[in-house]
Amino acid sequence: MWKAAVLAVLVWLPSWSVAESLVALRAIPAQTVLSEADFTTVDAVIPGAVTLSSEAVGQQVRRAIYPGRPILARDLAPPVLIGRNALVRMRYLRDGLEIASEGRALDKGALGQVIRVMSLGSRTVVSGRVQADGSIAVGDDRCAGC
Repeated sequence: MWKAAVLAVLVWLPSWSVAESLVALRAIPAQTVLSEADFTTVDAVIPGAVTLSSEAVGQQVRRAIYPGRPILARDLAPPVLIGRNALVRMRYLRDGLEIASEGRALDKGALGQVIRVMSLGSRTVVSGRVQADGSIAVGDDRCAGC
Protein backbone atom coordinates (compact mmCIF):
# COMPACT_ATOMS: atom_id res chain seq x y z
CA MET A 1 0.00 0.00 0.00
CA TRP A 2 2.79 2.47 0.84
CA LYS A 3 4.46 1.72 -2.52
CA ALA A 4 1.38 2.99 -4.33
CA ALA A 5 1.40 6.20 -2.25
CA VAL A 6 5.08 6.81 -2.98
CA LEU A 7 4.54 6.12 -6.69
CA ALA A 8 1.61 8.56 -6.75
CA VAL A 9 3.75 11.29 -5.15
CA LEU A 10 6.62 10.70 -7.61
CA VAL A 11 4.27 10.88 -10.59
CA TRP A 12 2.59 14.02 -9.27
CA LEU A 13 5.81 16.06 -8.83
CA PRO A 14 5.29 19.40 -10.58
CA SER A 15 7.65 20.64 -13.28
CA TRP A 16 8.97 23.46 -11.05
CA SER A 17 10.67 20.92 -8.82
CA VAL A 18 13.76 21.05 -11.09
CA ALA A 19 15.99 23.73 -9.60
CA GLU A 20 18.60 25.88 -11.27
CA SER A 21 21.85 27.15 -9.84
CA LEU A 22 24.19 29.91 -10.99
CA VAL A 23 27.64 28.92 -12.24
CA ALA A 24 30.55 31.19 -13.23
CA LEU A 25 31.29 31.48 -16.96
CA ARG A 26 34.76 32.95 -16.49
CA ALA A 27 37.28 33.51 -13.73
CA ILE A 28 35.79 36.19 -11.48
CA PRO A 29 38.39 37.98 -9.33
CA ALA A 30 37.63 38.93 -5.74
CA GLN A 31 35.96 42.35 -5.28
CA THR A 32 34.28 42.17 -8.72
CA VAL A 33 30.69 43.41 -8.98
CA LEU A 34 28.69 40.73 -10.82
CA SER A 35 26.78 41.28 -14.06
CA GLU A 36 24.66 38.94 -16.21
CA ALA A 37 27.72 38.23 -18.41
CA ASP A 38 29.62 36.64 -15.51
CA PHE A 39 27.42 33.57 -14.96
CA THR A 40 24.93 31.14 -16.44
CA THR A 41 22.28 28.83 -15.01
CA VAL A 42 22.52 25.06 -14.90
CA ASP A 43 19.74 22.57 -14.21
CA ALA A 44 21.14 21.25 -10.96
CA VAL A 45 20.58 21.63 -7.25
CA ILE A 46 23.87 22.82 -5.78
CA PRO A 47 23.70 23.31 -2.01
CA GLY A 48 24.33 26.94 -1.06
CA ALA A 49 24.33 28.19 -4.66
CA VAL A 50 22.38 31.27 -5.70
CA THR A 51 19.34 30.31 -7.78
CA LEU A 52 18.09 33.67 -9.08
CA SER A 53 20.17 35.99 -11.23
CA SER A 54 18.47 38.98 -9.60
CA GLU A 55 20.08 37.96 -6.29
CA ALA A 56 23.58 37.99 -7.83
CA VAL A 57 23.61 40.96 -10.22
CA GLY A 58 25.11 44.01 -8.53
CA GLN A 59 26.61 42.03 -5.66
CA GLN A 60 30.34 42.00 -4.99
CA VAL A 61 32.32 38.76 -4.93
CA ARG A 62 34.23 38.19 -1.67
CA ARG A 63 36.70 35.66 -3.10
CA ALA A 64 37.74 34.49 -6.56
CA ILE A 65 35.33 32.16 -8.35
CA TYR A 66 36.65 29.98 -11.16
CA PRO A 67 34.86 28.94 -14.38
CA GLY A 68 32.31 26.18 -13.87
CA ARG A 69 32.17 26.71 -10.10
CA PRO A 70 28.86 27.59 -8.43
CA ILE A 71 28.23 31.10 -7.19
CA LEU A 72 27.52 30.58 -3.50
CA ALA A 73 25.40 32.99 -1.47
CA ARG A 74 28.07 33.16 1.22
CA ASP A 75 30.57 34.48 -1.36
CA LEU A 76 28.46 37.55 -2.21
CA ALA A 77 28.12 40.85 -0.38
CA PRO A 78 26.80 44.34 -1.15
CA PRO A 79 29.40 46.38 -3.06
CA VAL A 80 31.82 48.40 -0.93
CA LEU A 81 31.34 52.13 -1.49
CA ILE A 82 33.96 53.34 0.97
CA GLY A 83 37.33 51.69 1.48
CA ARG A 84 39.32 51.69 4.68
CA ASN A 85 41.46 54.86 5.08
CA ALA A 86 39.48 56.67 2.36
CA LEU A 87 38.85 60.38 2.78
CA VAL A 88 35.11 60.93 3.17
CA ARG A 89 32.66 63.75 3.71
CA MET A 90 30.83 63.51 7.04
CA ARG A 91 27.42 65.16 7.18
CA TYR A 92 25.24 65.94 10.17
CA LEU A 93 21.74 66.95 9.09
CA ARG A 94 18.93 67.76 11.48
CA ASP A 95 15.96 70.17 11.27
CA GLY A 96 17.41 72.07 8.30
CA LEU A 97 20.87 72.45 9.88
CA GLU A 98 23.73 70.80 8.01
CA ILE A 99 27.27 70.53 9.29
CA ALA A 100 29.86 69.01 6.96
CA SER A 101 33.42 68.00 7.68
CA GLU A 102 36.16 65.83 6.21
CA GLY A 103 37.08 62.53 7.79
CA ARG A 104 39.02 59.33 7.28
CA ALA A 105 37.15 56.02 7.14
CA LEU A 106 38.44 53.56 9.73
CA ASP A 107 36.37 50.71 8.25
CA LYS A 108 35.21 49.75 4.78
CA GLY A 109 31.49 50.01 4.19
CA ALA A 110 28.65 49.25 1.82
CA LEU A 111 25.47 51.25 1.37
CA GLY A 112 23.58 51.53 4.67
CA GLN A 113 26.33 50.05 6.84
CA VAL A 114 27.51 51.83 9.97
CA ILE A 115 31.25 52.49 9.99
CA ARG A 116 33.71 54.40 12.18
CA VAL A 117 35.14 57.67 10.86
CA MET A 118 37.84 59.90 12.35
CA SER A 119 37.32 63.64 11.94
CA LEU A 120 40.43 65.18 10.39
CA GLY A 121 39.93 68.43 12.29
CA SER A 122 39.40 67.17 15.84
CA ARG A 123 40.71 63.57 15.56
CA THR A 124 37.43 62.46 17.17
CA VAL A 125 36.11 59.04 16.13
CA VAL A 126 32.39 58.92 15.35
CA SER A 127 30.07 56.35 13.79
CA GLY A 128 27.91 57.03 10.77
CA ARG A 129 25.88 55.38 8.06
CA VAL A 130 27.25 55.06 4.49
CA GLN A 131 25.13 56.98 1.97
CA ALA A 132 24.66 56.29 -1.75
CA ASP A 133 26.82 59.30 -2.71
CA GLY A 134 29.77 57.99 -0.66
CA SER A 135 29.30 60.40 2.24
CA ILE A 136 28.74 59.44 5.88
CA ALA A 137 25.56 60.49 7.71
CA VAL A 138 26.54 61.22 11.31
CA GLY A 139 23.96 61.66 14.07
CA ASP A 140 21.27 59.87 12.06
CA ASP A 141 18.35 58.69 14.20
CA ARG A 142 18.65 55.24 12.63
CA CYS A 143 22.23 55.18 13.91
CA ALA A 144 21.37 56.00 17.53
CA GLY A 145 23.54 54.02 19.90
CA CYS A 146 26.03 52.87 17.26
